[in-house]
Amino acid sequence: MNPVASKVRRWKCLCAYDGTSFAGWQSQVGGRAIQDIIEKRIAEIFKKPIRIHGSGRTDAGVHALGQVFHFDAEWRHGSPKLIAAFRIGLPSAIQIRSIHAVAKRFHARFDATGKRYEYHLQLGDADPFRRPFSWSIYKPLNVAAMRAAAAVLQGRHDFRAFTALNGTVREDTVRVLRRLEVIGQGRRWRIVAEAEGFLYKMVRSLVGALVAVGEGKLTLAQLRESLHATERIPAITTAPPQGLFLVRVTY
Repeated sequence: MNPVASKVRRWKCLCAYDGTSFAGWQSQVGGRAIQDIIEKRIAEIFKKPIRIHGSGRTDAGVHALGQVFHFDAEWRHGSPKLIAAFRIGLPSAIQIRSIHAVAKRFHARFDATGKRYEYHLQLGDADPFRRPFSWSIYKPLNVAAMRAAAAVLQGRHDFRAFTALNGTVREDTVRVLRRLEVIGQGRRWRIVAEAEGFLYKMVRSLVGALVAVGEGKLTLAQLRESLHATERIPAITTAPPQGLFLVRVTY
């Protein structure tokens, strides 16, 4: 066994971020993705470039409370000091919440068994502290109709009509939507979505469809027809990114 290689460990990290000013999670030309910012700090800590592997992508403007990533490196000072090293050099919009050494076979993306997203809605104009993190809706919403629509969408379906890949879908578009629930009261509402995995912009499309139903722009019959025909219709819009949070990744 190589004595140097044997000291390298795999680190599982939980992070949170305000995605408002970033180009999403995945590394981008120009270096303004969250992955780029974290990798830059890792290179400063370990004095060499190290690639991190996330549980999945989030789009530009989308936030996270529980994004997971891993990387391999030699570190002898324990997790608390490694978290402190990140804290010193990362912008305040990105926080490393926990770090644990894990088995080398662990993979943040391929070992994930589920993800939970929450989308925040505000009826009327949100205040300046919630506006960056919610979608302001200026029409009354029929919440009972939205919940009926969520029941239609739950379960195993081909969600081709709820992805933004514009007819270029090459992956399997069948997903099992374990949970789609409308929760809240008064002016503040959340849409919770859970599945093993989601298609590109699928959660935001589901939210757009539920809001359209709530506003009376989309009927349950039209929703069922679009779902079963796997064809997107104009009433199914993509909700804006700022209300969406990746809450949890399960393993």
